[in-house]
Amino acid sequence: MPIAAGQKITAGQLTRMQPTKYLGEATGSLTASTTYQLIPGCTVTLTTLAANATYSVIGVFDCNVTTIHATNLMVGRLTVDGSGGTGLAIHAMDTQDRDTVAMLWQGTLAAAGSHTLQLEGVINAAGGAGGFLQYSRISVTITEVV
Repeated sequence: MPIAAGQKITAGQLTRMQPTKYLGEATGSLTASTTYQLIPGCTVTLTTLAANATYSVIGVFDCNVTTIHATNLMVGRLTVDGSGGTGLAIHAMDTQDRDTVAMLWQGTLAAAGSHTLQLEGVINAAGGAGGFLQYSRISVTITEVV
């Protein structure tokens, strides 16, 4: 909603015009499996005041390959209110190593209220082993409309 010339602006409107930042840090490691699982601590729960707030997320995945596999991948994703989105952070498992893999996401939260954004990890097929470790992070910036 635009602000018209001469319009009185409320404190609530000004508050919603500022981006709000949130951070979730891993509280433990996730031993990856072939089913998406929450990376412990990489969850942000927040409340928006208006519909159509936008989000910008940086996901950082601390990937550790412990058993190599020629073709399998460690994959990280973002879920918003329980739904997985597009865009994946991908780490090849063809070398026993540890790497930091990042991904960016943007979107809109259609309704006002409570929302949960979280990072999940998986190995895309059976074979190979690894985990998402303690330096995994999620950074969320929310911008609300007036």
